Amino acid sequence: MQKSIKVTIKGRVQGVGFRPFVFQLAHRYHIKGTVQNNMDGVTVFAEGEEKDLQSFLLSLQTEAPRLSRIDQLNVLEVDVQGFEQFSIIESERKGASSLVIPIDTAVCDDCLQEMNDPNDHRYRYPFINCTQCGPRYTIIEQLPYDRPYTSMKSFPMCEHCQKEYEDPLNRRHHAQPIACPVCGPRVTLIDRHGQTLDGDAIENAKQRLLSGAIVAIKGLGGYHLACDATNEQAVQQLRTRKQRPARPLAVMAASLSVVKQMCEVDEEEERILTSPEAPIVVLKRRTTYPLAPSLAPGLKTVGVMLPYTPLHHLLLDEEHIPVLVMTSANRSGVPILYKDEQALQDLKSIADYFLVHNRPIVHPIDDSVVQIQNGNVDFLRRARGFVPDPFFTTSDVHEIAALGGQQKNVFAFGRNEQIFLGPHIGDLQNIEVVEHFQREYEHLRTWMGVEPKVVAVDMHPNYETWNIVKEWDVSVIPVQHHHAHMVSCMEDNGINSNCFGLILDGTGYGEDGHIWGFELLYGDASHYQRLGHLTYTPLPSGERCIKEPWRTAVGMLGYYLGDKGYELAAQRFPDKQYEIQILKQMMEKDIHAPKAGTCGRLFDAVSAFLHVCTHSTYDGEAAIRLAELVNEEYIYEPYPFELKEKNIIEIDLRAMWLAIAEDVKRNENIEIIAGRFHQTVVSAAIEMIRKAIEKHPQYHRQMVLSGGSMHNRYLVKNLIKELQKLGFIVYTHQKVPCSDGGLALGQLIIAANRRERKSCVLEFQQK
Repeated sequence: MQKSIKVTIKGRVQGVGFRPFVFQLAHRYHIKGTVQNNMDGVTVFAEGEEKDLQSFLLSLQTEAPRLSRIDQLNVLEVDVQGFEQFSIIESERKGASSLVIPIDTAVCDDCLQEMNDPNDHRYRYPFINCTQCGPRYTIIEQLPYDRPYTSMKSFPMCEHCQKEYEDPLNRRHHAQPIACPVCGPRVTLIDRHGQTLDGDAIENAKQRLLSGAIVAIKGLGGYHLACDATNEQAVQQLRTRKQRPARPLAVMAASLSVVKQMCEVDEEEERILTSPEAPIVVLKRRTTYPLAPSLAPGLKTVGVMLPYTPLHHLLLDEEHIPVLVMTSANRSGVPILYKDEQALQDLKSIADYFLVHNRPIVHPIDDSVVQIQNGNVDFLRRARGFVPDPFFTTSDVHEIAALGGQQKNVFAFGRNEQIFLGPHIGDLQNIEVVEHFQREYEHLRTWMGVEPKVVAVDMHPNYETWNIVKEWDVSVIPVQHHHAHMVSCMEDNGINSNCFGLILDGTGYGEDGHIWGFELLYGDASHYQRLGHLTYTPLPSGERCIKEPWRTAVGMLGYYLGDKGYELAAQRFPDKQYEIQILKQMMEKDIHAPKAGTCGRLFDAVSAFLHVCTHSTYDGEAAIRLAELVNEEYIYEPYPFELKEKNIIEIDLRAMWLAIAEDVKRNENIEIIAGRFHQTVVSAAIEMIRKAIEKHPQYHRQMVLSGGSMHNRYLVKNLIKELQKLGFIVYTHQKVPCSDGGLALGQLIIAANRRERKSCVLEFQQK
């Protein structure tokens, strides 16, 4: 008996070959009808025998394309319309959007095989793609995702591509970026004077890279600066020209085999390296591979990625160019460069040549960066390959936005039961980044089809997000920084009930006006209680301490040890005698010396005192370089410390500083001192938690770990082990960074809970 059904599918079902997949299933099961993209997802009308329809529906869910994700599938029986065949019909562009925007993915093996086949139509074509790989988010101008609404609209398909595009049995059927050498984008090599070079652009670029040149390469989401990663002179030249003296440079290796020659790679690291998302993965370096020494000064690790575009694959090869530096081309503190004219202007003093192409980038996006920690993916930056894939929540987040923090900014939107995190924006410290924020926010808001009525912002009164939101007609909800970190990790793990949160980070505005950052909290998304923290010490000269950690060390030594502390500071920083006296006066008179109790500044101070890093040239350098000295497999003896019990438990580290000073005086191995310091942080946190559960035995023994310091592998590994001994179930972040890149997720959930509570109060009052 013939039946007819309407199937509505929501999720990641556009730009992933879903319609041709449905077409092929319909052909297999003798189904007639239509499949159509719309602003809601994909709609299928299917007519056939009942048993065939059942098989069709089952296969829809079990055989879907690898890049697709079905979030909802609704089936409604409708009247038989008498379709004569099954066809893909033109997209419907009306109505409010509930689409999941397709993500950019690494070129697939099928396309690579074709690209390397001399007999193939697309042999050595640097823009080969299909429904299972290639650009998506970065080329979309409007939704739904169809070629006329992408930056491919200016490349009319040739007869060959058109035929593939229209063939429902071809893997390029309705692949919107489809192209070939006849009709698609092209690559050009340009010198710094704007002159186009003759010959094969890619081969010419390879030869220049081999000779030590720096080449700006237009990629999927923006420009990279590339040079031979084994050529120390080229790497030093890049650092000098970019004015980037020490920040580690990411590399791209020709193959997994090359990565394994350079670095130690475990099973999970290999999986994420070779995944369709293809992020940068931070790996432990082998000392035997001839990488340039200045690639990552003072570090035992290096950020590595595999080629994720056809162009990258054509540039690299194991024999001649096995590994390239591949670092973002933007100047420090400004957004990623992605427009050709601006790149040619801004980079002409850095790059010798420009490898460009004529497919416009609509939405710039940085490379994602991860590390594997305790077998789990730990996001340092969530961007290309992951944005703007949504999270699902049980909270009512519809029409709520969250603007994130001042550093590592990422914003978020709520739509129905979905949460969308935007791309990595960066630090909101200058007008270019703020404009980048506003542009990407508006794009994603329009795509999502939402008009936020409630906006969550960090409660720090001087954050740029307050200046942004004051121009909008919305209700503003201020959220405490560390509460947002805590709830971000809770939401990341699906925790709704009260729990503990240990939040270790660099800077967060506290409710008492001081700077928090070593916090033990208890609560949920609607409230929190502060149970413990690190003793406040002065930051003489304020934010300047972040870039000059020796100042933080002076502040802690002077606070804890008085005149003896200043003497120690003068001994360790003999070229700063005059400045130390000024800092002492600032602290004594309480002038421009805000009080802070943060894990990040504590790491900075110890790093500076040990002469590991007295001046930071990039975010977190002092702490990162100190952490690199520690053997993660070893358990060190902690230094002494004291817990003071007032209304709130307070960690006092005076005894630790005395002991570290004594070890330095005795010329103790710096790696041992660094290790003992790390264990002191672990032990002090655990003792604080032990005291808290003694005072509150009724509290749930669930613990979330968040804040930027939780990227430290030694801390996390040993905190988890000790917390489990205390009977805690411990949760770390899964899908967003523990640092400020995950802040917006927590802000959004907190705002949703406050809105719900407010509406409940209003409803009660009305009754």
